[in-house]
Amino acid sequence: MTRLYLPADSFAAAKGADQIAAALQQACDARGLPIEIIRTGSRGMAWLEPLIEIDTAQGRIGYGPVSINDVNALLDAGLLAGGAHQLCVGAIDDLPWMRRQTRLIFARCGFIDPLDIESFRNAGGFSGLEQARAIGPQAVIDVITKSGLRGRGGAGFPAGVKWKGAADAKAETKYVVCNADEGDSGTFADRMLMEGDPFCLIEGMMIAAFAVGAATGYIYSRSEYPCANAVFARALDLAREAGLLGAEAFGAGKPFDIELRIGAGAYVCGEETALLESIEGKRGMVRAKPPLPVHEGLFGRPTIINNVLTLASAPWILVNGAKAYADIGCGRSLGTMPIQLSGVLKHTGLFEAPFGLTLGELINDIGGGSRTGRPIKAVQCGGPLGAYFPPALFDTPYDYEAFAARDGLIGHGGIVAFDDSADMAEQARFAMEFCAIESCGKCTPCRIGSVRGQEVIDRICAGENTEMNLAVLTDLCQTMKLGSLCALGGFTPYPVLSALRHFPQDFVASRKLESAL
Repeated sequence: MTRLYLPADSFAAAKGADQIAAALQQACDARGLPIEIIRTGSRGMAWLEPLIEIDTAQGRIGYGPVSINDVNALLDAGLLAGGAHQLCVGAIDDLPWMRRQTRLIFARCGFIDPLDIESFRNAGGFSGLEQARAIGPQAVIDVITKSGLRGRGGAGFPAGVKWKGAADAKAETKYVVCNADEGDSGTFADRMLMEGDPFCLIEGMMIAAFAVGAATGYIYSRSEYPCANAVFARALDLAREAGLLGAEAFGAGKPFDIELRIGAGAYVCGEETALLESIEGKRGMVRAKPPLPVHEGLFGRPTIINNVLTLASAPWILVNGAKAYADIGCGRSLGTMPIQLSGVLKHTGLFEAPFGLTLGELINDIGGGSRTGRPIKAVQCGGPLGAYFPPALFDTPYDYEAFAARDGLIGHGGIVAFDDSADMAEQARFAMEFCAIESCGKCTPCRIGSVRGQEVIDRICAGENTEMNLAVLTDLCQTMKLGSLCALGGFTPYPVLSALRHFPQDFVASRKLESAL
């Protein structure tokens, strides 16, 4: 029997993978060809989805992007033996996109059935948890600290420091919260992992809980991710059935279980304290800090909040050691980052690599440059609140400190590319509009500043008192940066000021008039 691998990931499903799987099975049954179709996560090559892989003596051979109309022609060409066809991309592991990666978090994604616990175990799953239990909570925190693992959701705060703070807090009840509220434009890594390797995240949460002494975990996901939520919910059920979660999760009467909570679409609930409010059943509004969540978090108890990619890094670190992880990356940006490429690039998708590649390498070499034939004008890194970088800054190394030095953000690892048809004044205005719509309304700089920001940009683009309004906009951005309670208002100035700095011609009234004519 021949094994075929076809993603059930949202990338592939959106392009008809479910229908292709049914057509493949039907066509092979009609031809008397015994096959087993294993639905996997995605390899991250979005431009090749749906991607069919075939087990051969030479390894997995890929075909993509496949449509339902290609099924019979592929079978005629010897698909089940890895035969030649115009859709054949060759051995998956030899593709430049795959060969250039260092896959730690996504090593199993696209390789195994995401809901097969035994396949997960056979591919090294739960080895990190076993190592954690063997060395004890304090040693786990020491390993995470020495590895240099930083939060993959925004500012890059050291994970070990956060875990130690919660472990040292004196309380009978503690919590681990996974922030899967992946709301940034151009980001999809959390979704891909939840759909393609959910047990990896469960293992990471269990390691964190064991380290800090938590008996309950929550994962806060988005209502916009129905497939990811369904897969993860099923993975939780399977973990409970296998005795991994529940009353004896850590043995000796030490329980741990995870509850999936689904938000209602508020972007601000990606901020950790607004997320806690939402889990508690309240309106998602930002809390003033201090107290920090590690001291008074969910339901007033010590809580660590990490995002999906941070927690999913823990198993690899426990298995391979702090030094092995710290040896990857550059400077203080250690380990790998699942970089998500989107926009007008030829090759979009998820590319996991060590920190240190330049922005130009990511855009031109890995992303393949523009697919529209028009030159790349700018890229936005770090979601809708990230700065716009022009090609002149493509020599910037992809690491936290290098980006900060150029007033940029890595954030959750999303990179969106724009060609020269983009109007950066419109993009700057959109940043203010987005902030106004998504603000929780608690602090004045965010709530009012974002509305005034739209008005000032409109006046600048109309040519009204340009110099004075530019000064007003700059001052307003500084007020929002320094006075906002959270990153929503605090980071909105990044796209605005970077658009002004690097693309001033887009704010000129005469150019707007010329474009309209």
